[in-house]
Amino acid sequence: MVQHTHDRKDYVKHRLMEDEAGMDPIALFGTWLSNAQEVEVPEPLAMTLATVGSSTISCRVVLLRAFDVDGFIFYTNYNSRKAMDLERDPRAALNFFWPELERQVRIEGKVEQVSGPDSDAYFASRPLESRIGAWASDQSRMVEDRERMEQRFARWKERFAEGEVPRPLHWGGYRVRPQRIEFWQGRGSRLHDRLAYEHFADGSWARVRLQP
Repeated sequence: MVQHTHDRKDYVKHRLMEDEAGMDPIALFGTWLSNAQEVEVPEPLAMTLATVGSSTISCRVVLLRAFDVDGFIFYTNYNSRKAMDLERDPRAALNFFWPELERQVRIEGKVEQVSGPDSDAYFASRPLESRIGAWASDQSRMVEDRERMEQRFARWKERFAEGEVPRPLHWGGYRVRPQRIEFWQGRGSRLHDRLAYEHFADGSWARVRLQP
C-alpha cells in the first residue's frame, strides 16, 4: 500500500523579484550563500552532486570549497566513483537546499579538473588528519571491515609522523562550469519564484522566469 504524507507548510519568508535578482547569477549566489551562513544554516556549503557517467544516474553530497565567475569547486579522490563518472561524461548537476530560507539553487554544467597548484594550495590548508586520510582511503573501493580501514590510516599516520603530508596525485579538485543556474524561492500558495539564467559563449547571461 502506498503511504501518502500530508505534512505541508506554506513558504512566506522571502521573495525573488527580477529587480532584486539582477543579471549576474554568480553575484546572486554569493548573496544567497552569505544569507545562509548568517542564519546559521547547518552545512550551508553542502551540495548534491549528480553524475551520469555510469549505467545509472548517481548523486551524493559534497562540499563547495570555492566559487567565482568560472564555476563551483569541490575536491575529491580522482579514483572515486564520482570521478570515474565524470571521466566518462563530464556533465554534472549541483543542488543547494537551504530550508531555513526556503531557497534552492540548481546548477548544471560541465566539469573540469582544477590546476595542480590550486589543488596543492587547498590540500595544504586541510587539517593534518584529513590530509592523511586522502592517502589512507581508496575511496569507493570495498574494504573487509572498519578495523582494516583504521589500521591502514594508522600506518599512513606513522609514515608521515616526521614530515609534511604532500598531496597525493590521485586527489584534487573539480570545477563545475555553469551553463544554467536556477534560483528557487518558496512562496505562498505554491506560487514559488523561479528565475533561471542561461550562459552564452560570449560570457553573458540571459534570465527568464519559470512557472512553479
